[in-house]
Amino acid sequence: MKRLTLLFVAALCVACGTAQKGDDAEVLPKVYMTTDISPEGLLRVYEAMGVEAHGNVAVKISTGEPGGKNYLKPELIGMLVQSVDGTIVECNTAYRGRRFSSDEHLKAAREHGFFAIADVDIMDAEGEIRIPVQDTTHLKYNLVGKNIECYDFMINLAHFKGHAMGGFGGVLKNQSIGVASRNGKAYIHSVGKTESPDEMWGFTGDQIGFLESMAAAAQSVHNYFGEGNIVYINVMNNMSIDCDCDSHPADPLLKDVGILASTDPVALDQACLDIVFNITPEEGNDNGPLLERIKSRHGTHIVDYAEQIGLGSKEYELVNID
Repeated sequence: MKRLTLLFVAALCVACGTAQKGDDAEVLPKVYMTTDISPEGLLRVYEAMGVEAHGNVAVKISTGEPGGKNYLKPELIGMLVQSVDGTIVECNTAYRGRRFSSDEHLKAAREHGFFAIADVDIMDAEGEIRIPVQDTTHLKYNLVGKNIECYDFMINLAHFKGHAMGGFGGVLKNQSIGVASRNGKAYIHSVGKTESPDEMWGFTGDQIGFLESMAAAAQSVHNYFGEGNIVYINVMNNMSIDCDCDSHPADPLLKDVGILASTDPVALDQACLDIVFNITPEEGNDNGPLLERIKSRHGTHIVDYAEQIGLGSKEYELVNID
């Protein structure tokens, strides 16, 4: 019952149904939610969106830095990935961990069990391409893994949790930093100053610019695939204050919530934020540390800016499919 209560509380915090503008009715984007965090629940929430995957399907996840344990497990996502005959896609990291090189990244993916459910493609293993950005305030282009050209449709399957630099990570981060090549990650982190992973750490003082760069990069990938060719899913489980890129993340202090999905990435990340912000803290379910992480990094600015540049809407209708 507590999980269902979270759903209803979050629903009260957003506009539902339709918003009236003069004589015209604006239909809000739908965010579908289930509290069933299982392979069947994940498949049902995907199907609720009513968008059929087609052609070569990329399923963008985080394969998780070895040592960490909060990433989305193959046992959870396998049914969905196989139902669309999808390929798990990733790009190399800009920090020098196990996933910095393609060979080691593939080994990590194998160790974590992803090859047992699908093929795995490190999209920047053979280079990168530039794709245009609609918002050129900070970035003049986006650098993504070259193999993005192999895919007709993408499922952005993100693990919603905290993040040391962005405050939180959801589908917007998974589509910006996550789809960017190793050099592209450096370009976004440095707010367009450098494509060098070794140099990027000297340009990480502009936090607002970084968040806005992520939003612009996410929009470029959305535009690259085009409407109807990309869908978004956030799994709200194992919500540590740290990202799956951390090899030693803090233990989650929040109870698992559910799985949310939408064709609008801004609405989806906003819905997850609303749920987290409206949790009433209690023993075994403390949202305080995650809220501090998000607020201290100005993390909500990414959804504000993503809406501002036209990627999506912060207003939405929350639909419980349970």
